[in-house]
Amino acid sequence: MTLDCIQQPHPHLQANLEHGILTLAINRADAKNALYGELYLCIANAFDQADASKEVRVVILRGAEQDFTAGNDMKDFMGFIQKPLEGKAGDAPPFVLLKAAARFSKPLIIGVKGVAIGIGVTILLHADMVYADNSALFQIPFVSLGLSPEGAASRLLVQQAGYHKAAELLFTAKKFNAATAAQAGLVNDVVEDVYATAQQTAEQLAALPLASLKQTKALMKKDLADIITCVDEEAEIFMQRVRSPEMMEAVQAFMQKRKPDFSQFN
Repeated sequence: MTLDCIQQPHPHLQANLEHGILTLAINRADAKNALYGELYLCIANAFDQADASKEVRVVILRGAEQDFTAGNDMKDFMGFIQKPLEGKAGDAPPFVLLKAAARFSKPLIIGVKGVAIGIGVTILLHADMVYADNSALFQIPFVSLGLSPEGAASRLLVQQAGYHKAAELLFTAKKFNAATAAQAGLVNDVVEDVYATAQQTAEQLAALPLASLKQTKALMKKDLADIITCVDEEAEIFMQRVRSPEMMEAVQAFMQKRKPDFSQFN
């Protein structure tokens, strides 16, 4: 099966397939690899096609250079929320990507340098192995924007970090480093060379029986259908919050370079 990400490369997504390892590198350094509608769908399609391809045994997702992703591109996001929603919320591009990552049946490794914000954190919950270095800076900013969790984070972050740590990271929307991410179960290990470690791990996995890896992953993710349902349910709530007065205040404060005042809302 031919892979569109290689045959028809996207300017903001580098793709390389070698020895059964598909490396997808987000390449939009001038915007800290912020994601937008078309790019979300491009990465999601790459996951889906890689899952069906006999040539792909492992996928690595990373940034091309110094950042993983700053999350939603603000200009694209503002344009998106100003349009009336067509169809169900879970079919919007960010949620399509998150569900593609959740459904991916082969090993998925993510390497994090620099910023990992918003979906840059929630997609980690759907990876099998995650490596970061000490430059990594994470944030789940949804509450501070008047929004709510996405990508089944309300379920998976509690499972991986424990309720109290999940509440801390979701409620406060604070930035946190790689050591905290490791303590919260978002990262397997903090290493010196993220991309080399991801590559070495991928090579080890690519040499193993793929059928056994897939079966093991399927047994570990018996609740996959529930996770997909949770992504869709969170998407509906998220899209309702997008049109909330708190979100509008957060956007106006951002544009006016001031702190938002949420005290006016109950």
